[in-house]
Amino acid sequence: MKTSIRKLIVLFITLSTPLLHAQEFKASLDFRDRFEYRHGFGNLFPDDADPAAFVRQRARINLGYTSDRIEAMFSIQDISTWGDTRQILPADDNNSLMLFQAWVALKLNTSWKIKVGRQPISYDNQRILGGLDWAMQGRTHDAALLQYKGERWGTDLAFAFSQSGEPITGNSYDITGFFSYKTMQYAYLYKDWNGSRFSFLFMNNGFQSYNADQEADGTYNRQTTGAYFKFPAGKFNFEGNFYYQFGKANANSDLSAYDFILEAIYKPGKTAFGIGLEILSGTDQDGDSKNHSFFPLYGTNHKFNGFMDYFYVGNHANNVGLNDINAKVNVKTGDNSSLLIKGHYFAANGKLTNDADPYLGTEIDIVYSNKFWNVATVNAGYSQMFASEGMSLIKGDLPHDNLNNWFWIQLIVDPVLFTHKFNGTD
Repeated sequence: MKTSIRKLIVLFITLSTPLLHAQEFKASLDFRDRFEYRHGFGNLFPDDADPAAFVRQRARINLGYTSDRIEAMFSIQDISTWGDTRQILPADDNNSLMLFQAWVALKLNTSWKIKVGRQPISYDNQRILGGLDWAMQGRTHDAALLQYKGERWGTDLAFAFSQSGEPITGNSYDITGFFSYKTMQYAYLYKDWNGSRFSFLFMNNGFQSYNADQEADGTYNRQTTGAYFKFPAGKFNFEGNFYYQFGKANANSDLSAYDFILEAIYKPGKTAFGIGLEILSGTDQDGDSKNHSFFPLYGTNHKFNGFMDYFYVGNHANNVGLNDINAKVNVKTGDNSSLLIKGHYFAANGKLTNDADPYLGTEIDIVYSNKFWNVATVNAGYSQMFASEGMSLIKGDLPHDNLNNWFWIQLIVDPVLFTHKFNGTD
């Protein structure tokens, strides 16, 4: 009997040793505190209103594991506002603790892997799919991905099926808002060469449909497809995309919409100069035979169309679209610091009511960044919107001539607690 047990132990160690080879465990933190002063952020400032001010906080811990066969990530975070829990309360009742990431990837070979669980999904310029790291909570998807990565090209195939519980019968999905989908499938392909990239995306999203009695009644589908590119040319860098959306805007209306971006960056030295254009199609304000309003769905939308978030950040869906002409200069002010100044000229893409002037406004954004330690960064920004009467027409007839500005300052501390590599001898 002892000999048999000894043989089993030896066999277990022999089989386990290859799995234990070249393993790594990593733990890191991500702390963020951001003060904001809002006087017209996200929407026009009303008459006889007071500005808002608060401090938003992220406290996140990341636990990562990597081996020859497996990758895994587990991450939890607390997202709260200073003071949102009463002092000496025995329980934190603001529901601020949440699961951010929980996924595992099985490496089938050196090129193929399957990744399942809750995970950020981010590609290219993050216009359609992005991690949304500006938002303290970030953006994640519960999905399964089949991934291939070669030397110069790769592809991801993704599948998601969402439920709000574990029903005995039926498949209705009652979580709505922010384009929360019931089903998602996409194919993403890319090709890299000499610092350049070209990619193609086809994505289908199925949303819960309801009948006149507000009962779940099947799904309607929206498709998004298109391409992204970037390539360097000496001191210039060019980047852009074209995406087309079709299918259903909602259960009762057809969709035909597009998004076009072209940006050129010139960097002769430590200072970079950029000019860009984005056109997002929109629906005429007085109505149209078809919905033409493009929405960038699950991207990092705060990155685009001005930092004051007047467009496509939880707003501006099924609206008149946007023409955004922008220019920027990014000055390196030190070894680890920079100053960004960016301006946007906004106009409606669709027609405003009564053929009003399509000009919506001009926004100026200023951001200073300084990474003063390896694990600590401070960012500060000021933005101002010079709105027009046209902006008032698409923002609930709020006054356009009040002062609309926004100031923020943010501290980021993101240390790696430890990294431990071990093998079969540990």
